[in-house]
Amino acid sequence: MALDAFWKNKKIVALAGGVGGAKFAHGLAKLLPAGNLTVIVNTGDDFVHYGLNISPDLDTVMYTLAGYANPVTGWGILNETWHMAEMMKIYDEPIWFNLGDHDLATHLIRTHGLRNGETLTAITRRLSSALGIQHHILPASDDTLATIVETKESGTLNFQEYFVKYRWQPTVTSITFKGEDTAQTTSAVMTALNEADMIVICPSNPMLSIEPLLKPAGLRARIESRQIPCVAISPLIGGKAVKGPADKLMTELDLPATQTSIARYYAGLIDGLVVDTTDAHEGDAVREAFPEMSILATETLMKNEEDRAVLAESVLNWTREVLL
Repeated sequence: MALDAFWKNKKIVALAGGVGGAKFAHGLAKLLPAGNLTVIVNTGDDFVHYGLNISPDLDTVMYTLAGYANPVTGWGILNETWHMAEMMKIYDEPIWFNLGDHDLATHLIRTHGLRNGETLTAITRRLSSALGIQHHILPASDDTLATIVETKESGTLNFQEYFVKYRWQPTVTSITFKGEDTAQTTSAVMTALNEADMIVICPSNPMLSIEPLLKPAGLRARIESRQIPCVAISPLIGGKAVKGPADKLMTELDLPATQTSIARYYAGLIDGLVVDTTDAHEGDAVREAFPEMSILATETLMKNEEDRAVLAESVLNWTREVLL
């Protein structure tokens, strides 16, 4: 399948968080001309560790688009070394969040920039440019907005404690976002949305990656008021998340792990939902619940870089044919 020439002169905004979001964004980046893709990234996972400002989702998207990402884990850097972490163990420090030696440079530069008054947007632009990325990567906000997870077994946890330290095993009772009342959408994000010809929500966890991304003031409202198509790729295949706790979390929060639940979660934002062929049979239920929503059933599992580009092609060309 060849990319419809229509998209060669169009600007796409992708909303992303996590490994799945980064992979699909990479597929788009491989297809689109330089500068035509803007990836707006979740910052609800950001936290301070040993005095360093860590932005896991921003880094995962950045490393993936630059070709630096570890292909086995999907996060971190290929051929990373761990000398610093080994020394921390000698000091008997608990290592529940690993910082690789090369990755450490990113966090040092970010922390130094923030302490000297540089915005997260500007720092991300500088790092991305140095890595040779020809598209735009933007944090959803320059303000602090933290995902807080309430659990039965371990009480209140910040996101990285829940996700990394406890390996997302505690039962979740609720999710809140500290700073959502004050976090603002950046001018760079608003410009990207205003100039976009299409918005796509990557196959990211709706509750942990996309919801906090939409919290900064003005962002969700701008998408809802758009006059351009917005589509989402479901993170579920056969009722299970490809990676991470999306299906487990949905069940714990009384949301059936189905495509209809994904459609309901994004109702009001999206015009179309992309599901895996495994779940094509769920299309009728989604259409019955949301008659205005178009459905594409295609292969959504991205096992390699070619799969990423093929899925991105399918989504763009389907959008062109059905929603424009």
